Amino acid sequence: MKSEPDLNADAAVAEAEQQAADASTRSRVARSILQHGPSSANDLASRLGLTPAAVRRHLTVLATTGQVVSREQRVYGHRGRGRPAKVFTLTDAGRGEFYQAYDQLAITALDYLEEVAGPQAVVDFSARIAEAVAARFAIIEPEYDSAAEALVEALTAEGFVASLQPVASGVQLCQYHCPVAHVAAEYPQLCEAETRVFARLLDSHVQRLATIAHGDGVCTTHVPRPVVATMYPSPKGRAN
Repeated sequence: MKSEPDLNADAAVAEAEQQAADASTRSRVARSILQHGPSSANDLASRLGLTPAAVRRHLTVLATTGQVVSREQRVYGHRGRGRPAKVFTLTDAGRGEFYQAYDQLAITALDYLEEVAGPQAVVDFSARIAEAVAARFAIIEPEYDSAAEALVEALTAEGFVASLQPVASGVQLCQYHCPVAHVAAEYPQLCEAETRVFARLLDSHVQRLATIAHGDGVCTTHVPRPVVATMYPSPKGRAN
């Protein structure tokens, strides 16, 4: 029979192991929100192979530590009876768990650049930063069936965790994480340069709908469906 100190040691080890397992699961929950955007407890349970009750327990901890916040799920069109489902989204602190940038240092550097070289220098610098995605895109684009799919992969590789969501008028390019969100909040030239790169790579008149830098949960860019020319018969008596 084990002595009381041994039993206490075993209990401490078991508790430590449980805490480590819980922390790992909470990290999986947070990463799933990061990758898929605002999610309900049922969505998370389905994706992670957990029970909704277990997910809610971990979401409660994440909310208590300020890493997630909840809101009512937006419903488009007719809404059925009952209260709307709650969805959970990452806060800045939650995103910071995945990527720590020297935001203030970068903002100070851009302040100095603008002061000594003028606003155009910030625009030029932003364009250079956006070209990192373009460079990766150029390498991987031949491996993909569409430019949009290649851009998603390039963005994800650069830390933006992107996906495509089909809509009636085309697709929406969604970025669930922005490594420079705090800097872009001060210098929107970074977002503007990125949008111009998207338009060039996709050969499309894209439109930015939302950005994390301005407080939205997801950076969203609309990519319209290409316009297909319609062939009309030539008027009678005229050559085609």
